[in-house]
Amino acid sequence: TKITRDNLKKQGKWDDRYIKKLNQYHSRLIEKQKLRFHYGLTERQLLKYVRIAAKAKGSTGQVLLQLLEMRLDNILFRLGMARTIPAARQLVNHRHILVNGRLVDIPSYRCKPLDTITAKDKQKSKALIQNYLDSQTKVKVPRHLTLKRRESEGLVKTIIDRKWVGLKINEFQIVEF
Repeated sequence: TKITRDNLKKQGKWDDRYIKKLNQYHSRLIEKQKLRFHYGLTERQLLKYVRIAAKAKGSTGQVLLQLLEMRLDNILFRLGMARTIPAARQLVNHRHILVNGRLVDIPSYRCKPLDTITAKDKQKSKALIQNYLDSQTKVKVPRHLTLKRRESEGLVKTIIDRKWVGLKINEFQIVEF
């Protein structure tokens, strides 16, 4: 059953203070779950990222989003080299991706500015990524990334700005949670 103000008052057990606390908790939980499910993170992984963001200089919420957006699996998705973040994660796990000419098989690898992301030289890897790129019509690549379609190559130019994050979320509620 749905918890509503009227139902709680009828029971005579709850007052407005409890309802307000419940609503705050509920909204923070929803924001956290949105973030977790969008990036495909476990509770433990998200907690680790929140701790790293809290130690860094700047707004904890914005640093958290920057950390998550600079993950290799997310960058592959933003470049259009994979249809979804889980598909990008699979590409990385199956060893189809090179970062700066080196094989990387960790989806959570944190990319840095000026990193070059390419498909492995094998025919199968290049064909797989080229199929993803060809199947998508006009993917809007964020400003912090550059895509060379013909070479199946992407470049991380800078760290992402908050307005280019493709998720409508209140990151401050996540940090408070």
